[in-house]
Amino acid sequence: MNSPGAVITCSIVVLVGSAIALRGARPAPGGTGARTELEDWALAGRGQGSGLLWCLLGGTVYTAYTFTAVPAAVFTSGGIGFYALPYTVIICAIGFVLLPRLAATARAHGHVTVADFVRVRYGSPLLALAVSLTGIFALMPYIALQLLGLRAVLSVLGMRQDGLMGDLALTAVFAVLAVSTYRYGLRAPTLVSVVKAALVIGATVAVAGLVLTGLGSPAELFARAEAAFSAQEGAAALVPDPSLTPAYVSLFVGSALALFAFPHVLQVAFSARSGDVLRRTSVALFGWTAMLGLFALFGIAALAAGVNPPQGRSELAIPLLVLELAPGWAAGLILGAVVVAALVPAAVMSIGAATLFARNVYLEFVNPTATGAQVTRTARLMSLVVKVGALAFALGVRDQAAINLHLLGAVWVLQILPSIVLGLLHRTPHRVSLLSGWLLGMLVGTALVSRGGFSSLVRLSYGPLDVQVYAGVVGLAVNLSVVAVTSPLLDRVGVPRGLSGLLGPAGGAVRRNGVAK
Repeated sequence: MNSPGAVITCSIVVLVGSAIALRGARPAPGGTGARTELEDWALAGRGQGSGLLWCLLGGTVYTAYTFTAVPAAVFTSGGIGFYALPYTVIICAIGFVLLPRLAATARAHGHVTVADFVRVRYGSPLLALAVSLTGIFALMPYIALQLLGLRAVLSVLGMRQDGLMGDLALTAVFAVLAVSTYRYGLRAPTLVSVVKAALVIGATVAVAGLVLTGLGSPAELFARAEAAFSAQEGAAALVPDPSLTPAYVSLFVGSALALFAFPHVLQVAFSARSGDVLRRTSVALFGWTAMLGLFALFGIAALAAGVNPPQGRSELAIPLLVLELAPGWAAGLILGAVVVAALVPAAVMSIGAATLFARNVYLEFVNPTATGAQVTRTARLMSLVVKVGALAFALGVRDQAAINLHLLGAVWVLQILPSIVLGLLHRTPHRVSLLSGWLLGMLVGTALVSRGGFSSLVRLSYGPLDVQVYAGVVGLAVNLSVVAVTSPLLDRVGVPRGLSGLLGPAGGAVRRNGVAK
C-alpha cells in the first residue's frame, strides 16, 4: 500500500496546515488578547463572520471520521448507510431555528458554554453540572475517533496501525494541535477550517472525477454494487428492507438532535458575530451536506471497484479507493485533506470540553473566588489534558472500543437536550424534573446500548410490535416522559420551576468574573 509520492504530498499538506495553525492564529490587533480573557480564547471574541463560521461550523460537524465512516457504512451495509444525508439536511433546519436564539441569549448574558445557559435559566448548579459532565464524557471518545480517520490514512500509506512510526505520526499531529489551541484557542481551528474547506472541496471533486473516468457511469456503478451485495451472505442491500424504516428514521432524527446537544457545536455557534450570520451559515451548510452525499456514493464506487479492506476495517475503503484510482502525488493530496479534516473538530472539541470544566466545574465547585485569568489558565491547561487523554486512549485501546464509547456518548449527550431546548420556552419545566429525566434517560440509554452489544440500534418487542430503533431516541422519550409527568406534580406542591425572564437582552443576569449567576 506504500506509495512514496503519496507519502510526500500528504506530508506537505499536513505541514502546511500545521504551519497555519501555529503561525497564523493570532488575535486581531488591539483586541483583548487570548491570554487573559476566556471569552476571547474560547469564542474568538464572538466575532466570526459568515465565511469563517461556515468553514468552522461545517468543519466541526463534518469530521474526518464522518468522511470515512459514512462511505464505510454504505460499503458494508448498503442503503441504510445513507441515513447521514437526511440527518445533515435536518441539522440545517434545526440550526436555523435553534442556534440564533441560543447565541443571542449567550451574548446578552455572557454565557461562554451551554452549561452557563442552563445554570442561569434554571438556577440549578446540579443541573448545570450534569450538562457539563455529560458533555465532557461524550466529547472524549469523539476526539479519539478523529484519530481513526488519521489512522486510516496512515494505514494505506504503509504505516502499520500498531507500529511505532504510526504512533509517532499521530503524536506529532496532536502535538501541533495542542500547542496551537493552547496559545490561540478557537482562532487556531478557525483558520485551519478554511484550509480544510478548500481541501475537502478539492478532494470531493477530484475523487468524483476519478470515479467517473475510471469506473464508469453511475448506473454501471450501482449495478455492480448491487451484484456485489447479492453475492454476499447477509441483509445488506442498496435498497433497505421496509422493516428497517423505524431504524432508519430514528437514526437520522436522533443523530440530528444529538448534534445540537454536543457542547462544542453550540460553542462554535456562540462565537458568531450575530444571529443573521448563524441563519445564513445554517442554510449554507447544505454545501457540506452535498459533499458528504458524494462521499457516501464513493462507498458504492469502492464496492463496485472490488476494494477489499482488512476484516473489520471498512473505514479504509475510501483511502484504498483513492490509492487505486489516483496517481501517487494526487492520492497524497486527497489523503492529506482527510488528515487536516481531523484537526478542526478535534481542536474545537478539546476547547469545548476544557471550557466546560473551567467554567462549570472548577469555578462553580472548586474555586468560586477564581479570577478571570485563573479560569482562562485552567481552560487552557485542560485543553492540553483532554488532548493527551484522547491520544493515550486512542493509542492504548482498540479502535472498536473508541467507536463503542462514542456511540454511548451520543446516547448520553442526547439526554441533556431537554434542558437546553426547553430552556428557551417562556415557562420552563422544573429543574428537578429535568434532572430526574436526565438521570433515567442516561440509565435506560446505557442499558439498551450495553445489552445490544454496543450497537446504536436496539430491538424493541412488545406484543405485535417488533422494531429496531436508535437507543438514544428511546432514552430521550423516557427522559421527556419523566419531565412531562413530574413537572405538574411538582407544581401542585409548590416547588419553584427556576429563574425566569432571563432569555433576552433585558434579563439583566448578575455576572461575577464573567460568569452569569
